[in-house]
Amino acid sequence: MNDLLHKALQGVDPAAPGAFWKILHNLLVLVPWWPLIWFTVACAVIGIVLGWWRGRIGLSLVLGLVVGPVAWLALWVLPPGRYGPARRRLDRRATVRRESA
Repeated sequence: MNDLLHKALQGVDPAAPGAFWKILHNLLVLVPWWPLIWFTVACAVIGIVLGWWRGRIGLSLVLGLVVGPVAWLALWVLPPGRYGPARRRLDRRATVRRESA
């Protein structure tokens, strides 16, 4: 914790008017941005593939970007949309049940 505090306050006078912005900049420099960006893109792509399967591409893109892997579970639990392979499979099962009854 002391190392993080030392890195955040490096070159900053806490009494200076712009100290907050300098400390914020020092902390943001420590964040590994490229892995976070690639993780977000991967979550969005996997969400879009699941959304295509479930017939909810727009919702899947938004959920994939906002909540990441939790969106995959949410998409799987939600009922299928009007289009997509999951809806066609569900419709075929309903048709077979009606014909057999």
